[in-house]
Amino acid sequence: MPSPYRLIFSAPGTRAFSAAGFIGRLPLSMMGIGVVTMVSQLTGRYGLAGALSATIALSAAVIGPQVSRLVDRHGQRRVLRPAALMSLFAATGLLLTASLSAPDWTLFVFSAFIGFTPSVGSMTRARWAVLYRDTPHLHTAYSLESVIDEVCFIFGPIISIGLSTVWFPAAGPLLAAVFLAVGVFWLTALRATEPVPHPREHHTKESALRSRGLQVLVATFVATGAIFGSVDVVTVAFADEEGHKTLASVVLALYAAGSCLAGVLFGLVRFTGEPPRRWLLGVLAMGLSMIPLQLVGNLTLLAAALFVAGLAIAPTMITTMALVEQHVPRAKLTEGMTWVSTGLAVGIALGSSAAGWVIDAAGARAGYGVSGVSGAVAVAVGLLGYRRLGKPVPQRGGALEDDERQDRHMA
Repeated sequence: MPSPYRLIFSAPGTRAFSAAGFIGRLPLSMMGIGVVTMVSQLTGRYGLAGALSATIALSAAVIGPQVSRLVDRHGQRRVLRPAALMSLFAATGLLLTASLSAPDWTLFVFSAFIGFTPSVGSMTRARWAVLYRDTPHLHTAYSLESVIDEVCFIFGPIISIGLSTVWFPAAGPLLAAVFLAVGVFWLTALRATEPVPHPREHHTKESALRSRGLQVLVATFVATGAIFGSVDVVTVAFADEEGHKTLASVVLALYAAGSCLAGVLFGLVRFTGEPPRRWLLGVLAMGLSMIPLQLVGNLTLLAAALFVAGLAIAPTMITTMALVEQHVPRAKLTEGMTWVSTGLAVGIALGSSAAGWVIDAAGARAGYGVSGVSGAVAVAVGLLGYRRLGKPVPQRGGALEDDERQDRHMA
């Protein structure tokens, strides 16, 4: 029997947009941690480094959903290229001002405009949804996307931290900007698989975030993002305290490797139960996995604990994207997916910033307390909002999507 992963690539153009999406989302794992490494190298101030990373994430949280909303209306090519150019201009400004020891406020200004970086993962997931909506292949495609996310988080920090510590401080963020340019412009050149923009009459002035189910997913992922943001910053500082700062990238890669492994296996399984229950179990597992981090005493134990913690990430992310499809109208799918990424970005901002200040005040080990608290909040929000996820919204505009999907298969 052919692998489910092989079957999803039988449609024309899928390999190309998947590869472009991989390159285009590498900056997601490289830019924030690259800025932390660059600024800590140049100034020794983890508080400032974390605050700048938080600014990038918060600006993406504000700007990202608006970019995706425009994509739903006008198409990926018309919106993503100008947005990427704005982000690249801002990244260039940040690297120059940081290297020239400019005043702190200039660093924050340029960091804020990096938020125009498009949510490339949402764009590729939207392409898969057009091809395989309402088929078992979509579960496999979303699993693949989650695995690609984790592969990015395996190699992104290694590349970014490694270049910034071994070559020159700005090397990591600089390469992230190059990957953004290549990925976005390649993806938007692939017109055959680009989702057709929805007519204006399929849109309302209301945001996709008005969905009560989506609100639960986004709120939970704010706390989940705080886990990720704090773990990244604290792990770099912890490795620094242990005298092996360059090993931080390896430890973080193992965290992502656990998630990647779980994502591959998850995509091979066909589930019959309700997605909300699987989602809640995943959130519980992520929260509980933060407890061992409070007890680690060296990098070896930390690496093992993070690998185990990573096993809960990809299955939860995959189920989340399936739930987004159920809780937002199809004409707002890209926006809905981006809101989940936005919640994650807000959490990363809060977690990295809080962890940076805790590290400066009490040391790296204390910083993992931020991860523990974030995990507890994620579990609490998931439990409180669980019932909302059992009430999907009615889907409208189905004929347009059905015709569009048929055209893709005939192409």
